[in-house]
Amino acid sequence: MPADDPSQAEISKKTARPRATYAAAGVDRDRTAQAREKIKLTARRSFNKNVLSELGGYAGLFSLDTEKFPDPVLVSSADGVGSKLQLAGELGQHAAIGADLVNHCVNDIAVQGATPLFFLDYFAAGEIDPAIVQQVVSGMVDACKANGCALIGGETSEMPTLYRGKEYDLAGFIVGVASRSRLVSGDGIEEGDVLLALPSTGLHTNGYTLARKLLFQEAKYRADQYINEIGDKVGAALMRPHRSYLSVIRKLMQAECVRAFAHITGGGLSENLPRILPKGMAAQVELTSWEQPPLFTHLKNLGSMDNEEMFRTFNMGIGLVAVVPAPLLKKARLTLSRSNERCMVIGRVVRGPQRKVTYI
Repeated sequence: MPADDPSQAEISKKTARPRATYAAAGVDRDRTAQAREKIKLTARRSFNKNVLSELGGYAGLFSLDTEKFPDPVLVSSADGVGSKLQLAGELGQHAAIGADLVNHCVNDIAVQGATPLFFLDYFAAGEIDPAIVQQVVSGMVDACKANGCALIGGETSEMPTLYRGKEYDLAGFIVGVASRSRLVSGDGIEEGDVLLALPSTGLHTNGYTLARKLLFQEAKYRADQYINEIGDKVGAALMRPHRSYLSVIRKLMQAECVRAFAHITGGGLSENLPRILPKGMAAQVELTSWEQPPLFTHLKNLGSMDNEEMFRTFNMGIGLVAVVPAPLLKKARLTLSRSNERCMVIGRVVRGPQRKVTYI
């Protein structure tokens, strides 16, 4: 072989491709591990004596108190917070969105008569920012503590090919329990029962895609801009928390004056009230029975929307509806008054061939 011919080793060295790594593909395992360590420290604040595991294992362990809940029925739900996430990211209000997620899930099982036990979350981002993760988890933990449940696990995932930059998605899963005899189903709803409503604090976690389009794209508002028609800055009005109704529901159940509850979420009154109505029953709602908050009125005007679309998209200022037998209405109102809770009668249960809401 001629002296100036390259050796096989030199040829291999020049033509070899760089070694593939997860980091080169966009996933930083060290950064994700740092975020997980922050989650562990934060989540422990929500632990109680029933939590039997630490975060970081393959599964969370929770001991069920069968003395407190004889003949127990587990009640579960999963949900997200939709495009409210985008606004929370723009405003840096990550803890608020964590609390919203927990409260939404708590309400969904509380209306069935369940006590929340534990919560799990799913956090996915293009690039994990440990500081953002900690804020989100901190909000979830505070809400879990307020609702008497524990954050016992979840998943944190970095997916740069699915999400852009620090953009993230968030979902939650909750498990609660009720004694079988204390489950609330709505089967006993009768004609003439009263629809007693409790106000929402704002949009809660529904209708944000349309609200953002109307306020930011159509009206060209800024998040920090004060709007007279709303009576607040746009961002502040949109970020009002999705409140928990757990304590209210418990008090009404203890007073034994309610047949069923409806959590008014996606689909508004139009789609949520029929979910609890038995066959042969419908709901009649009086539009003038409560004052709709100015945010909803302004959205309606900006979009030239009709009532049908508004009531299927937004909660219209109502977050929870209790179905109360007419003879027990005074008792229900007194129970709420003692807790400084506002309420209003918005309609009645009537007979009807379809489970639907009629507005009068």
